[in-house]
Amino acid sequence: MSWWETVRTAYDAIRTRRMRSALTVLGILIGIAAVMLTVGLGQGAQQQVASQIDKLGSNLLVVTPGSTTSFAGLRGGRGSATTLTTGDAAMLADPAIAPDIAAVAPASTSQQSLVANGTNWTTSVVGTTPAWVSVRARSIDQGRFFTATEVTNASPVAVIGATTASQLFGSRSPVGSTVGVGGVQFTIIGLLNTEGSTIGGDQDDQLVIPSTTFANDFGNGSGASVSTIYVEGKSADTLSAAYQETSNALLSTHGVSANSADFTVSSQASLVQTATSTAHILTVLLGGIAAISLLVGGIGVMNIMLVSVTERIREIGLRKALGATPSVILRQFLVEASMLGLVGGVLGLALGFVGALTLPSILGQPVSMSMLAAGLALVVSLVIGVVAGVYPASRAARLAPIDALRSE
Repeated sequence: MSWWETVRTAYDAIRTRRMRSALTVLGILIGIAAVMLTVGLGQGAQQQVASQIDKLGSNLLVVTPGSTTSFAGLRGGRGSATTLTTGDAAMLADPAIAPDIAAVAPASTSQQSLVANGTNWTTSVVGTTPAWVSVRARSIDQGRFFTATEVTNASPVAVIGATTASQLFGSRSPVGSTVGVGGVQFTIIGLLNTEGSTIGGDQDDQLVIPSTTFANDFGNGSGASVSTIYVEGKSADTLSAAYQETSNALLSTHGVSANSADFTVSSQASLVQTATSTAHILTVLLGGIAAISLLVGGIGVMNIMLVSVTERIREIGLRKALGATPSVILRQFLVEASMLGLVGGVLGLALGFVGALTLPSILGQPVSMSMLAAGLALVVSLVIGVVAGVYPASRAARLAPIDALRSE
């Protein structure tokens, strides 16, 4: 019997038992679709986390101060100390000290109540330098950002985020308007482009002012202490070198060792690794649970093939009596099982892609599908069919012709 005849015979056998074959295919279909969508949701979550971290800045390092300890021995949280200064930021910006650093932006933050246009809104007021725009990978939608001269003169100017602007000014442009912050009037000279919410909160809900103005109005007046130093590496490849240069320079300047460091340096790579590791573990866990349905589908294929062998004992005996060899009988049942697995895989693949197109709008989460995963799903479904058909096929091939013909 040729391969074409084997395939045609297998197809006829499956078509004859439509309902049973359809239920068997359904088990594999659901299993393949469940695994693909589960893995796709996990990969989509990992990509979303990485994208949100990238929004915080390009090749970004974040330097925060250590914790304080009171006379009573009470230790404050990380960032409660005032160990970082504008001098530290100026040192890190020196190419001779840190050649792999592209730009540095010191920043101080305070929650303040803003009053404008007859309404109020509480938001984060950030005091920083002009380098903040490039380091944080932000851009201006309207107006401009403040200049180095305005920082030197401690000018009462501000750049506002989109969320803050909408709360205070509605749909009209805020540029040129004034806003009161802690009794001080600021002129809004720019509107930041929208970035949306990230793992660090709403990046559009803030007011950015010159660092010197912040120190005079909301700080200690000296402007020396800062709450954060944002450091931009020259490239992703040199970010590790920039990390080492930042850490070593601050350790030397502060006169401390790595074990007693009064600051912390965090990189995007560590943030991505920490954030995505949880998503990866959940993806593997849920994917394993979904894979159980594949096992159930494989058992279904084996079950229908065993029933098929039992029902077709006389047919098998007749074929053997007419000269069919055990290998031909084995091949016939293996082809049947493979066709069931392959059809289930193709339909499961189609259902997976349909789910990937519709689920994001329903769940609000991205689903990442790849052609590699699709090809692997087809291979898995085919393997399931073959493996599940081995025992029934070998059982059929071992039947003696006389025993098969004698069977009722």
